[in-house]
Order: sequence, then structure tokens, then C-alpha cells
Amino acid sequence: MKTKILLADDEKEFIEMLAQRLELRDLAVTTVYSGKDAIELAEKIDFDVIILDVLMPEITGIDALQQIKKSKPFTPIIMLTGEASIENAIQGMKLGALDFLIKPADTELLIKKISQARKLKHEHEERIRQAEIENILRTRGW
Repeated sequence: MKTKILLADDEKEFIEMLAQRLELRDLAVTTVYSGKDAIELAEKIDFDVIILDVLMPEITGIDALQQIKKSKPFTPIIMLTGEASIENAIQGMKLGALDFLIKPADTELLIKKISQARKLKHEHEERIRQAEIENILRTRGW
């Protein structure tokens, strides 16, 4: 099954080009152009990895990160920014961002980060499933 990616960035040309590069590597990419749309779509679809631009109008990537993490705490989020702001990076990491890359991010580096993020998410999900199984067995006395 293809890795499901959500890309959120208000720079349409950039995001469309990035989406094409990721799709050529057999990833299923959905694009949105605002933090608000990213939050709404993340609520409806279980993405493997979400990639958010830090600076977007209305709702910033940092705000979107915070909102998405409330409902999808195990979904890895990679932040992208055109401006290397240490403060944004620190804030994003504190709020649960997996990584923070400077635009334009090297495609191969981004693919590597996506692969690591997907693996991390699946490991979290597997630990949760194992805990649920152990809980069922314990409650039934097996």
C-alpha cells in the first residue's frame, strides 16, 4: 500500500512540483493550500505523514501542527520553512513535529524523512495493538 502524504503549503507552484516529485516515487500525495484545510483533511483521513509549511496565512503551520496533534497524536508531521528560524524549529519540535527542513528541501532527504516517519507511525500503532491485545487477555484471564 502506498504511503499517504498530506502536503500543506500556500505556495501552489512549489507544492505542486513537490507533489509530482513524491508521486514519481510511488507516494499517494494530497495537497492543500492552507493550515485550515490541512486540519480539516487530517481529521477525515488517516495520513501516514503530514508535511506542513510553517508560514501560511490565517492558520500557520505551527498552529496547524498543534491542532492536528490533538486528534492525531501519532501522525508524524514534518515542518518545512523558507526561513531558517531557530525559534520556529524549537517551538515546532516542542509541539510534536518529527523534523524541520528548510525549503527547498532536497527531495531525497525528504523521502528519507518520510520513510522514517512512516516506520515510526507503524511502530506506534503496533505497540498500541499489542497493548490492547494484552489488556483483553488480562481482563479475560487468559
